[in-house]
Amino acid sequence: MKIPRALTIAGSDSGGGAGIQADLKTFAALGVFGMSALTALTAQNTVGVRAVLEVDPEFVSAQIRAVVEDIGVDAVKTGMLATSGIIRRVAQDVRELGLTTLVVDPVMVAKSGDPLLRSDAVAALVEDLLPLALVVTPNLHEAEVLAGFPVKNSEDMVKAARKIKSFGPRYVVLKGGHLEGDPMDLLDDGKQVVRFPTERFHTPNTHGTGCTFASAIAAGLAKGLNVPEAVARAKEYITGAIREALPLGRGHGPVHHFHALYRLAGWSFGP
Repeated sequence: MKIPRALTIAGSDSGGGAGIQADLKTFAALGVFGMSALTALTAQNTVGVRAVLEVDPEFVSAQIRAVVEDIGVDAVKTGMLATSGIIRRVAQDVRELGLTTLVVDPVMVAKSGDPLLRSDAVAALVEDLLPLALVVTPNLHEAEVLAGFPVKNSEDMVKAARKIKSFGPRYVVLKGGHLEGDPMDLLDDGKQVVRFPTERFHTPNTHGTGCTFASAIAAGLAKGLNVPEAVARAKEYITGAIREALPLGRGHGPVHHFHALYRLAGWSFGP
């Protein structure tokens, strides 16, 4: 039996709810062997990011090549890339190593509002990495930055998705959790738009949703699903993770990556 393998290239969240930690938990929960290449260390918790230490681009590359050249990967997910230097080095590795199943989560800002991508690195993201992506998963704020105009409703979402699609990714998954009213995500392949309506949970505990969703897509792709199937399965997974999110810390608590396992085992954090 072939073991599905996924690599996350992202920053570390010392609070355990997002970043590399969320990615590896997601891979494990979905039956995929996870590997990691760290791009940055963050000192953060549920309230905010206190400090960031960026990793040298050449060391990021060394991590990627160490695992790809030995263990191999079936899918790659990128998260916090922090600087233009890291983005360009990662893009070079993706090209040279033939990593075609690439999910790009264009992380720019933490849930707390703290910046995770330098402002001068957006151009590198658009020019160097997005053309290599199989899937890109921006939220509304990231879509506004990438598309260059406000995204306030479902019509704006379609226009923004098409604009981002023009940068080269094969699929755009635009997340609409910040829309007014009922939330809706959409999947655009440049020919048709598939909408994924979902219920809204009134909870502050949503830390790590973007990382987790993108990693769940990568996990599905690593297991051989096509993109629409992987997105649909990832939507089911993240919905459950938010529904059973963990009330930890004084700010935005994390989603529950192992909600299905806990439910199966009869474990609960409730009264």
